[in-house]
Amino acid sequence: MAPDTQVTDVLPIHFGAGNTLKVVILARGLGTRMRAGDTAADLTAEQKAAADAGMKAMIPIGRPFLDHCLSAYADAGFTQACLVIGPEHTAVADYYAYLPTERITITTAIQEHPLGTADAVLAAEDFAAGERIVMVNGDNYYPTNVMRAIRETPGHAAAGFGRDALVERSNIPADRIRAFALLVADDDGHLTDIIEKPSDDQLAAHADARISMNCFGFDPDIFDAARTTAPSPRGELEIVDAVRALTHAGEQMHVIPVAAGVLDMSRRDDVSAVADRLQHRAVTL
Repeated sequence: MAPDTQVTDVLPIHFGAGNTLKVVILARGLGTRMRAGDTAADLTAEQKAAADAGMKAMIPIGRPFLDHCLSAYADAGFTQACLVIGPEHTAVADYYAYLPTERITITTAIQEHPLGTADAVLAAEDFAAGERIVMVNGDNYYPTNVMRAIRETPGHAAAGFGRDALVERSNIPADRIRAFALLVADDDGHLTDIIEKPSDDQLAAHADARISMNCFGFDPDIFDAARTTAPSPRGELEIVDAVRALTHAGEQMHVIPVAAGVLDMSRRDDVSAVADRLQHRAVTL
């Protein structure tokens, strides 16, 4: 049996505890890989319907995958969640509008066009209302201890995942993890660079660098950085470019070292592995 993704070590950090209560979940993705994935994957009829629609976050594991995520984030101390979705995602908006909750309030923000992750964060600016937020992907399940650490670390912060633990405790193959962005930090744990799709030479040169799984804590000035971000070569406004803009402007971003796994729901052949890890977990919203 694969190691439990909840077995999480957050290495010691020396910052005062913060009180961030708001989490922004990017769920606007088009689901291209999910729709085009392995059609022979072992899915239930309900899971197949959600996969065909590219609705990764709503794939049912007893309850929608996103419910499992939200329950873990409530365990971590978050009391307000904002789902960034597209205007076509009326079923998602309706589901959460009528879902009774006790521990966490759930709202939605509309990203009108799929212009990238920095643009998606801008869609949640009204939700942030001038307060610090934590931002995560909607197709990833992050362990509670990681989410608590990023919530309690003041200022800009990034969860930096150790490669070995990520390989051992996730459902993500090592070859996919190899292509994930590196978080390069100085001796004080402050981010100095993000290297996307690192080459062999870059991996060798930064063997101690942590891996980004798009789990960030942001002060409100992330929104100004996102507004000034130029389109990337693939034509999108990327959150990593907004992070670079922050650091180039002299803002510090703490890289929190964690030894943990993340469950990824981006392809059809991910569904059964994620279901095996989550199907017996209680969901309390």
